Amino acid sequence: MAEEKHHHLFHHNKDEDKFVESGYAEEVDYKKEEKHHKHLEQLGEVGAAAAGAYALHEKHKEKKDPEHAHRHKIEEEVAAAAAVGAGGFAFHEHHEKKEAKKEDEEAHGKKHHHLFG
Repeated sequence: MAEEKHHHLFHHNKDEDKFVESGYAEEVDYKKEEKHHKHLEQLGEVGAAAAGAYALHEKHKEKKDPEHAHRHKIEEEVAAAAAVGAGGFAFHEHHEKKEAKKEDEEAHGKKHHHLFG
């Protein structure tokens, strides 16, 4: 039977498919993962800032060009939605970065002192 190909929407790391005899995946480089999430977080922040700036630009155009005000209003709202989405992505990546840092600390024996729990 022919080998099946899986199409993925996002990045696929072939190393995730490799398993050692114990059944667990190989050692994960948490520092590299943390750096990756930091980079994506910064991209999300830049995207949010750019989309927000474009939304403000369209709001200004709406006032200056009353003949095409409806078009500028729609473009402003689309840009504002994109800014919110990019901000949400940056927020998500921030938490992924924190999680990678926590996993790195746990993997290297750093202890967390919790007062309650």
